Amino acid sequence: MSTSLSTSGPASGGPASGRPPIADVGPLALCARAPHVPAERLVAEMVPPPRFDSVRFDTYNPDPTQPSQAEAVTVLSGFAAGLGGAHASGAGKRRWFGRKSAAPAPGPRGVYLDGGYGVGKTHLLASLWHATPAEPALKAFGTFVELTNLVGALGFQQTVRTLGGHRLLCIDEFELDDPGDTVLVSSLLSRLVEQGVALAATSNTLPGKLGEGRFAAADFLREIQGLSAHFRPLRIDGQDYRHRGLPEAPAPFSDEQVAKAAYATPGASLDDFPGLLEHLARVHPSRYGALTDGISAVCLTDVGPIPDQSTALRLVVLADRLYDREVPVLASGVPFDRLFSEEMLNGGYRKKYFRAISRLTALARDAKPLVSQ
Repeated sequence: MSTSLSTSGPASGGPASGRPPIADVGPLALCARAPHVPAERLVAEMVPPPRFDSVRFDTYNPDPTQPSQAEAVTVLSGFAAGLGGAHASGAGKRRWFGRKSAAPAPGPRGVYLDGGYGVGKTHLLASLWHATPAEPALKAFGTFVELTNLVGALGFQQTVRTLGGHRLLCIDEFELDDPGDTVLVSSLLSRLVEQGVALAATSNTLPGKLGEGRFAAADFLREIQGLSAHFRPLRIDGQDYRHRGLPEAPAPFSDEQVAKAAYATPGASLDDFPGLLEHLARVHPSRYGALTDGISAVCLTDVGPIPDQSTALRLVVLADRLYDREVPVLASGVPFDRLFSEEMLNGGYRKKYFRAISRLTALARDAKPLVSQ
């Protein structure tokens, strides 16, 4: 399940740019990568991202002023325990809902974690995955985008066959951005529920509110309500933990500081931001994770406001993959909270943009030690 990476040359910088290399080998360039990701890798990688490898329910620290956080831990712990009792090979995997030959039990098939940005929803979802008593091959964890990409790679029926034998499917950042994805995921989850797969999802919006303010088509709203019936909503209140008691995001550095850090950091990449945005348009979002394989830090020069919504949405996916992999991001130009226009931040995709700002800000803090003082 290896990923092939073709490159078109060295990173920008070095003698031609007037910047003598600090390391023997210059930095990599994301713009020089064109990864090919086999479909089987998409399935094998449906596990919690590296950032959440070691999280568990007992490593989640509920805010004592927010009782809903401790309640979520209790509910999800019980949910995981309720998924036990089946053989690890998958035999009897439907017992949680009754015998294989029995009709599915009525009521919600899963839990839906609703809350604002940075309240620990993904931590809890990954903890549920870890706590569920089944082999990793019988559990799947992925973002909503990764799930739709999987269907695109395997086809609908093969995806149903692949995930239908699972005990649990966890969907992070459950978002519905167009009616086509709504119908696709609604149909997929309905088929999986029929086969006894338990569901868990996170989002920043209650299931019955998904799509509100984006599309008003009656068919779309009916699909939303159908999805809502599959989940027990579980509200998680609180402030963004990435900013609790932490300083503001560090100001951007100079081009020279960013380039110097890129040359001095083994495994770092160095790209100019406008060029990277153009390159992302030529790489399918399902490959953005592979695009960052082996990268220790991402260094960007000339960061500026995103020109259009399509470009902005691609950057959101890249930000998610970098955050999942804990890759620091060092940048020059404008601060990350000025990437998206007011129109974007007030539009239908505002949840995605605020999440990207939050995550890129956290990664910018992580990158600060790369710059020599």
